[in-house]
Amino acid sequence: MSDRRFSVVICVYTEDRWEDILAAVDSVGRQSLPALETLLVVDHNPALLERLTKEYKEYREYGGQSENVAQGEEVRVLANAGPRGLSAGRNTGIAAARGEFVAFLDDDAVAERDWLRYFAEGYDDDRVMAVGGRTMAAWASGRRPVWFPEEFDWVVGCTYLGLPRGKVRVRNVLGGNASFRRTAFDASGGFATGIGRDGDKRPLGCEETELCIRLAKALPGAVLLIDDRAVIHHKVPAARERFGYFRTRAYAEGLSKALVARSVGADKGLESERRYTTRVLPAGVVRGLRDAMLGRRGGAGRAGAIVTGVAVAAGGYAVGSLRARGGGATFSSGPIVACPASSVPGGTSG
Repeated sequence: MSDRRFSVVICVYTEDRWEDILAAVDSVGRQSLPALETLLVVDHNPALLERLTKEYKEYREYGGQSENVAQGEEVRVLANAGPRGLSAGRNTGIAAARGEFVAFLDDDAVAERDWLRYFAEGYDDDRVMAVGGRTMAAWASGRRPVWFPEEFDWVVGCTYLGLPRGKVRVRNVLGGNASFRRTAFDASGGFATGIGRDGDKRPLGCEETELCIRLAKALPGAVLLIDDRAVIHHKVPAARERFGYFRTRAYAEGLSKALVARSVGADKGLESERRYTTRVLPAGVVRGLRDAMLGRRGGAGRAGAIVTGVAVAAGGYAVGSLRARGGGATFSSGPIVACPASSVPGGTSG
C-alpha cells in the first residue's frame, strides 16, 4: 500500500473546541502512513471559518513550520456546502477529497500514530469498502464514572462493550473513526441529511449505520471491517459524564434508529441491535447486580443505567416511528458530486 492516498475529513462547528481541533489536525500530521491531505469542514460558522483559514494560510506561508501542524501535511479549510449538520459536512469533505480513501476523525479526538496504516492494511482486499477503528474515551474527570456501563460507551461516541474485538467483519463502522473507499460513495451516495448531529441540537446519530446498510445493498459483495488496532482517543467533556446527558443521548438514539429503520427496513436496521439488547445488555445487568451484592462500588448504578437506557431508547424509537409514519421526520441522501476546492465556499488550497 503506497502512502499519501488518504484524505482525512474533520467536521468542525464551534470555536469552543479550538485547541481540540488543532490537536486533531496535528495527530493526522504525525501518522506513520502520511495522509494526502486534511480537510477541515466548517459547519455554518463564519467566524470559525475565517479563523481556521487564517491559521492554516499562515502555516503554508511560513513553509509548513507550525507548532499546530506536522511538517509536510496539507490542510484545506472548507465551508459546509449543504444544510447545517454533520452529514452534509462530511459530504462536502468527500466531494472535495483527492484521495483514493476518505477517513473521518472527530474534531475532539486524536488519532494514534498508526491509525491510517491499520486502515490501509484492510484495503489490501479489493472487496473491502470500509474500515473502522476503536475509539477510546478520554474522560474529563480522568476516569469513568462508577455508574457508567461500558455497554453504553456509544453514548459518548466511543467503542462499547459488545462490539467484536480484533479485525472482523461488521454491519457498519462508527462514523467518528472510520474510512471508506472513495468509490463506495459513487455506488451508494453520501451520508443522509436529516439523520445525525446538527450543531448544538439534540444529539442524534446513526448516519453512518444508514450509509453502511445502503452501501451493502448497492454492492452485495462489499466487506466492511473494524480493526481495533486503529485507535483514536475521544474527549468526553464533564457535561457528558452526567446521567442527564446519558438519558438524552439514549432517547436521541431511539429517534435515530427509527429513521434508519424507515430508510433501510427494520430487519437490517435493527439486526445488530437485537443481539445487543437480548444478550449483551442482560449480561451487563447481571454483572452490575452481582457487583452490588459483593459490595463493589457502582454495580447497582450500572445495572440501573442499563435498564434506564434501554427504556428511554425504546421510547425514542416509538416516538420516532410515529413521526416517520406521520411524515414529521424527513431525510434525504444523494450522489456525491466531486468538485475542486475552489468551487467550495470558503475553500483554501495549498
